[in-house]
This record gives sequence, C-alpha cells and structure tokens, in this order.
Amino acid sequence: MTDLTAEEARRIILRAQGFVGADARRGGVPAMLRRLGAVQLDTISVLARSHELVAYARLGGVSRPTVERAYWDDPAQSFEYWCHAACILPIEHWPLYAFRRRDFRERRYRWHEVPDNVDKLLQQVRDSGPVTTSDVGGAKNGGPWWDWSDSKIGIEWLLDIGEVVCSRRVGWRRVYDLAERVVPADLAAQELSDEECIIRLAAIAGRALGVATRGDLIDFLRLKGRFSAILDEALLSGATGLVPVRVAGWPATRATARSATTVTTRAGTSAEVGAAFSTEGAGAGSSAAGTDSSVISTGGIGAQSSVISAGGIVTDSSVVSTRSVSSSTPGGAANAWADPAALESEPRGRHRTTLVSPFDSLIWHRGRTERVFGFNYQLELYVPKHKRVHGYFTMPVLAGGRLIGRVDPAREGTTLVARQLSLEPGLTSAKWIDALRDALWSAAEWVGCDSVRVERTDPPDLAPLLSRPPT
Repeated sequence: MTDLTAEEARRIILRAQGFVGADARRGGVPAMLRRLGAVQLDTISVLARSHELVAYARLGGVSRPTVERAYWDDPAQSFEYWCHAACILPIEHWPLYAFRRRDFRERRYRWHEVPDNVDKLLQQVRDSGPVTTSDVGGAKNGGPWWDWSDSKIGIEWLLDIGEVVCSRRVGWRRVYDLAERVVPADLAAQELSDEECIIRLAAIAGRALGVATRGDLIDFLRLKGRFSAILDEALLSGATGLVPVRVAGWPATRATARSATTVTTRAGTSAEVGAAFSTEGAGAGSSAAGTDSSVISTGGIGAQSSVISAGGIVTDSSVVSTRSVSSSTPGGAANAWADPAALESEPRGRHRTTLVSPFDSLIWHRGRTERVFGFNYQLELYVPKHKRVHGYFTMPVLAGGRLIGRVDPAREGTTLVARQLSLEPGLTSAKWIDALRDALWSAAEWVGCDSVRVERTDPPDLAPLLSRPPT
C-alpha cells in the first residue's frame, strides 16, 4: 500500500485535475473535458458561465467562443447528462450512463410526475428534427421556476431515459434531438450492465480526482442505494483499477460491518484486506469534511509499499517543496483510493494563478475541499444578503498550489469589480499580493474588461494595491 503525505496527495490531485504537469494544456478544451470526465453546468453567469470558467482556470485566455465550440461541436463531441450534477460529458461516455437511464425509466418520475403526452413529444422530435422547449409548448405554466409545463417535464424525461439527447445549446436553451441521430452507432449499440457502467465510471472518477475517498467517488457520480453497493464491491475486488492508499492527516473512515476479500491491484499486488462498509451517508453529496462511509483496513498486509518523491512544484509566485517520506502513518488503515498511474511519477510543473468556479470539480465537494486544501468554503448564493460573509458568487483563488483567498466578482461595463476580497487567515499580504493581482487582472482581460475596482478587502491594506495592473 502507498503512503502519501497530505502535500503529496494535494499535488497529485492538482495534476489529475489538469492544473499541473507537462500535458495539462495539451489538446485544449476537448482534452480537458476528457481528463476531467465531467464539467458541471450551471445557469448562473457572473464573469462567465461555470463551464467556461473551468476551461479558463486550466487553459488561460482561450476565447469563450472557442470554448463553446469545443463543447457543442457538430458532430457531437459531448452530451449533457446527470453525473455529479447536470454536466457536459464526452460523447464516448454515452454507454456508461445506461444504468441511470434504466433507473429513470423504471421509476417514471423526475421532480414531477411524467405526463401522458411523452409519446407525442417523441414523435414530434422524430418528425420535425431538433427542438427546444419553446418548439414543444414552452417551459413553464406561468408560475414559479419549478412550475414546469407538461411539455417541459416530458421532454426532460425523454432526455433522462435516453430517447433524446442534448449535444448543443442555443442561447442557453437545450436543443433536443433523437439519440439515434446524435450518438454514433457504435456507442449506441453498446449494452452495458449496471456493474459494467459503474466500474468504468468509477475508474474515470478516480483518474479525474487523483486521490479520493469512497465518499468522493460517490459524490462525483451521485450514487446511492444498490449503485453505491456495486461501487463498494468493485473497489474491493479491484475491478475499478483503483488502489488503496493511506493519506496522512486525512481522517480515518468509519464502519459498521466487516468482511475479508482479496484485492488485486493493477500492478499485480494481491493482499487479504479486511474491509468495512457502511450505508450511512452513502447518498449523493453526503460525505462531509472529516467523514466517509467506509473503511479499508490494511494493517499487516504484505502489499508492496511505494512512495512518491516530493520534490516540488514550481508555481507562479512560490516554490512548494516538501521532503520525501517513506511512511506517513505506519500500520494504519487505508483511507482513500488512487489511480495507480498517478502514483508512478512525481507531479511537477507550473500552474496558473487563477480564480476557480464554485462548480469546478476541483472544489465541488465542500468536504473534500476542506480536507485537501484546508479551505472552508460555502457558496452563499441562497443566503440572505445581510447574512452573507464573503459574497454572492465567491470564487476561490488558486495560487502556489493552494487556495489563498476568495473574491466576490461582478462586472460593470468594462470594469471587473471585486465587491469583496479576503486573504485566508495566516497568510501575509506581502507574500500573496502579486498572486491576487494576477488573478484579478487576468480574469478581467479574459472577459473583456480593461480596469479593476476593488471595493472591500480583508485585510484592508490590499485594496489600493490590487486596483493597479501587474507590472
């Protein structure tokens, strides 16, 4: 079993997420999407929409039209479906979500009862070609946002069960077309079992996350019930290809039942592993900072131990360096899983100083964000304005391999406004001022702003220094 320091795990995660490494920017947006496995969509647009911000954080000043074309190209390079949330997914992943399409079909329920007109809707799409909700009768009945029309409910359910697919948007409206016209025939012909789907998706999630607890994997894929049980079995059998690791400082996990099984890693290492799994908190998004719902006990096994050297990542404004270690918590239990390929080499490279979308997969699991970065993050969109601490759409600032602060941005004409900016406790303005300035001005240039105005900062002395462009 591999022992990792928390620092080593964090660097592996940054590389897996496309921030660090020689290949991080190679291949542009399409390669980035395939590296991440899923890019979350959201309706909110402050500086830009979240799926655009995800690309910007990793690739820099790629134009927004270029980003959009890469996602919504014709023929389809991607499709929209339910992963961690509503996400853009590589088109080749279409067969892997058959388990979820079958589950929707069996339940015949979404957030609303499925109406009786779905067959007519499907025929309309078949006869008239791609449609939007306005083409089939509109999205709403005229009430609150959740008061969907029967046509909207029906067309979304057809998307859920895979009869129609969305592979592009027009004016932020989904365009629905028959799956048979959009999904390549070789992908549509694949019939995978629930187990095959989850095994392959878990491997994708593990590669995208780099190092992850079971709860992280559950959250990435939003698994629950029998599907989370399939994941548990696949992890223990080694079918996912992920290997157990022990990360120092990450919390031990909890258990309610034990069983012994043999785990065979991709490298061929076999060992008797006493494993424990709990259904507590197995639902989507349930794992919080410091908790998980499974334990993999590996005390005393004869598995070969390997360690990643911690040489250092050269960053924009500092060098992160830690000593190489041979063991972090000798004799303890594994508390995470890792992609074995990520353990084969030391993460090195330079990463951008950047603002990060609240819906970026680097930080979308708030408990994981606190565990990996020591960064307690809450998005305050739905918090009453007078109760907000950091702002409406607070974006963390990634610099020097860590999250150093947060900004609540806005745009006024050609001015990027930092309504509120704060540096994390314990960090000094003198050391991090350049990184904060770079993050603000780079974002401003990307969205077409030529000035920056900073309204409130913590500490207060930051404000006048940040409004001047970098030299």
